[in-house]
Amino acid sequence: MEITTQEFKHCDLFKVKGRVDSATAPDFSKALEKANKDGRFKLVVDMSDLEYMSSAGFRALLATQRNCKRYNRGELVLVGVPERIREALELAGFTELFKTFDDTIAAVGSF
Repeated sequence: MEITTQEFKHCDLFKVKGRVDSATAPDFSKALEKANKDGRFKLVVDMSDLEYMSSAGFRALLATQRNCKRYNRGELVLVGVPERIREALELAGFTELFKTFDDTIAAVGSF
């Protein structure tokens, strides 16, 4: 798994590449938590290059979303979710919890 971060004026963009599974989910979670600790609560996660995400990755997204939305500080939005991961999110009932966008510009612009 590879994560690149880009800071914008209104939000942070995380581009995730590869696989988020039980071995890599802790690093994914730490990257998202670090943004929150740095006072950044408007986050965009670009999943267009993601091959696989396990339930551990979904838990990291959920925990970060909860932290971002606390006290109305912001939220976490998803971009370019691959079809198989979208189906898994639907099965888990997570699609209502996250705004999803097809392109990065729209997601960043939503803030």
